[in-house]
Amino acid sequence: MQAVRIVGKQRCELVECPKPSPWGDVVVIKVEVTPMCTEYKAYRDGYVVDWPGHEAAGEVAEIAQPGRVKVGDRVVVMPNYPCGRCWLCLRGEYIHCQHNLDILMTTGNMAGIATYAQFLLKPDWLLVPVPDDIPLHHAAMACCGLGPTFGAMERMRVNAFDTVLITGMGPVGLGGVINGVMRGAQVIAVEGHPYRAALARELGAAHVLDPQQTDVLQQIMEITKGVGVDKAIDCSGSAQAQRLLMEATRRKGEVTFVGEAGELTLHVSNDLLRKGLTLHGQWHYNLADTPRLMDLIRRASGLLEKFITHRLPLQRVQEAFETQLTGNCGKIVLEPWAHG
Repeated sequence: MQAVRIVGKQRCELVECPKPSPWGDVVVIKVEVTPMCTEYKAYRDGYVVDWPGHEAAGEVAEIAQPGRVKVGDRVVVMPNYPCGRCWLCLRGEYIHCQHNLDILMTTGNMAGIATYAQFLLKPDWLLVPVPDDIPLHHAAMACCGLGPTFGAMERMRVNAFDTVLITGMGPVGLGGVINGVMRGAQVIAVEGHPYRAALARELGAAHVLDPQQTDVLQQIMEITKGVGVDKAIDCSGSAQAQRLLMEATRRKGEVTFVGEAGELTLHVSNDLLRKGLTLHGQWHYNLADTPRLMDLIRRASGLLEKFITHRLPLQRVQEAFETQLTGNCGKIVLEPWAHG
């Protein structure tokens, strides 16, 4: 099978790898859609990565024994290789599992843990069925495209009475705009990149503010009539943006941090005691909520067509990485079996 390897600074290549074999409840997925995520950072910075990728959707190709899926099932692949037995996994919070498996050693395979590839290994309990009426490239947004901000909004119970502030309009933040709009909330987005600011507006953000302007907080307070936003989500990983959330959220409001990185200065008295803010960290979403997310994906079909700005064959992965580096994109997906 073909797979991608990142071999140096802004260098990647397609390589031939052994096709993996199923083992126990670990099945082989034929990867049809690979959404691109943070792998571009390794490509940009020159880190060698043999098995890149953590998002995928496709079709069950081989199984070793009868189980939760059968050959031919269309599925979305959940990230990581959690144990499936600890209290976190059993509660659907598998993303926080402390006992992740070495699936190659467990199954005796030499390859199969990369999603930038034509085939993938995954335990069957981490495969989400895709309804027949949902295209695979839309269903694949149930990973990082929509997943983290969906989890954040579930946790904060975002609804049509809320004003939601989202900082950082990379693919995760843009997915947050979709999640907020589909819940009927008023979304305020903060983004300085012209392409992504424009895309946030197209996806339904009521206001898009430039973080380089010195009066961003004042603009937010004017929009909210001096009260502040009800809920806020940081998707930027920027300490400046994270601080803005703390100051722009109303008393007794909620703030969720999704973006990786950032060194937030927290004022216990002013932020937590006097404002009464509730802070959350959200990596993904609970596995039990996937039916609700799939229903949202079905209803958001038109927005997802705008959100997914590029669909490229695996052979053009270097072009896809370079496009990510410009910021002139929403979500990019690779199609490992396409040609061109």
